[in-house]
Amino acid sequence: MPSLSGFTSPAWFLLLILVGVLIAGYLWAQRRRRRSTMRFSNLALLDRVAPSRQGWPKHVPMALLGVALVLLTVGLAGPTSEQRVPRNRATVLLTMDVSLSMKAQDVSPSRLRAAKQAAKEFADKLTPGINLGLVSFAGTATVMVMPTTDRPSVKQAIDSLQLSEATATGEGIKASLSAIDSFGRMIGGGQGPPPARIVLMADGGQTIPRELDAPRGAYTQAKAAKQAGIPISTISFGTEHGSIRIQGQRQPVEVDDQAMRRISELSGGEFYKAASAEQLRQVYDTLQEQIGYEVKRTDASKPWFVLGTLAAIVAAGAALLVGQRLP
Repeated sequence: MPSLSGFTSPAWFLLLILVGVLIAGYLWAQRRRRRSTMRFSNLALLDRVAPSRQGWPKHVPMALLGVALVLLTVGLAGPTSEQRVPRNRATVLLTMDVSLSMKAQDVSPSRLRAAKQAAKEFADKLTPGINLGLVSFAGTATVMVMPTTDRPSVKQAIDSLQLSEATATGEGIKASLSAIDSFGRMIGGGQGPPPARIVLMADGGQTIPRELDAPRGAYTQAKAAKQAGIPISTISFGTEHGSIRIQGQRQPVEVDDQAMRRISELSGGEFYKAASAEQLRQVYDTLQEQIGYEVKRTDASKPWFVLGTLAAIVAAGAALLVGQRLP
C-alpha cells in the first residue's frame, strides 16, 4: 500500500474533506426527508404523489459518485510506482585477468576460453545505453577498449586477449579507474560523469606487488575506488584443483576467494564465486540485471483517473435508471 511519500502532490488529499462533507450532507438530507414524510397527514395521497423508492438501490448513484470523487482525488495527488527501466547513462569497465593461471583446464575447455565466451555474452546482453570498456591485466594492465556502446569492438578485443606472466590485480583496478575518469571528463557535461562500476574477473592471487596493501596493490586501489564512488564487483573464477604446467612441472593455481571478497568489500561492491562456465554466465546475468536497469518512481495516476471517470459515468447512468434524474 503506497504511503504519502509515494505521491507527488499529497495536498490534493484535502479534497477528501469536501467529499466527506458532501456525503454527510447527503445523509442529513435523507434523514430530513424521512422526517418530513412521517409528518405528512394523508399517507394515501403521499403514495400517489411521491411513491416510495425501492430501498437501498436509490442510494447506489450517490455511493458511486462518492467512489468516483475519491478515485479522482487520489489521481490528482499524483501517485507513483517503482518500475525497472533500462539505464541510458552509465559506465562499466570489464577488467579481466589474463595471467598464465587462466590456461588451467579445471573449467572446460579452459578458464580463459570460458571467460571469453561469458564476457562476450555479457556484452551482448548489456542494455544499449551502457558504455562498456575492457581492461586486461597480467604483469601489467592494458586498456583494450575505452568505454563505448559499440559492442562488436569490445567483443573483438575480448577475442584477442592473450595470456602473459604474473598477476598485477592492483594495476588492473588502477587502469580501470583511470579509464573511467578520462571517459567521465570527456562526456560529463553539465550532468557530471555517469555512474560507473568495475567488474573484476580474476582467478588467482596478486603477485605484483606481493603486498595487497602496497601503494599499487589491489586493496589500496580498491580503497581508491571507494573514494571515487566506483564499486567493484569481483568474480572469483576457477576451482581449488586448478593447475598448469610450467617448464615441465605441474603448478597448482588455486583461486584466491578471500582476496577477491576483500576487494569487493573495500570498494563497496559485491563478491561472486564461479567454479564453472555455467556459474560464470549466471553471475554475468545477475550483474547485467543490476547494472543494466535501475528502479525509478514513475507516474501512476492514469489508472486512478480512468477508474474515477468510469465510476462517475456509471453513477450518472444509475441515477437516470433509478430516479430518472442525475444525482
